[in-house]
Amino acid sequence: MDITYDPNKSERNIVERGLSFELAREFEMAGALIVEDVRMMYPERRFQALGRIGDRLHMLVFTPRDGMVHVISLRKANSREVKRYEQAKST
Repeated sequence: MDITYDPNKSERNIVERGLSFELAREFEMAGALIVEDVRMMYPERRFQALGRIGDRLHMLVFTPRDGMVHVISLRKANSREVKRYEQAKST
């Protein structure tokens, strides 16, 4: 997957969560549960995607930009998100 990201924000994510935004290249977008984030008025459309990187479920927050995925946030999914993903995929 073609991605872009702010390298400084990726460095902060490594420190805070142990995950580089580079890992988003391995995110399985085809099987992801994707919803638009409409909690606030953002300058660009923003999406939350629950999907796998390897064997682990992750939350990727992104915006489409110039035909690529611009990574805003990447973290391991919490238990509530795992449950939501499993329920959505079982129906």
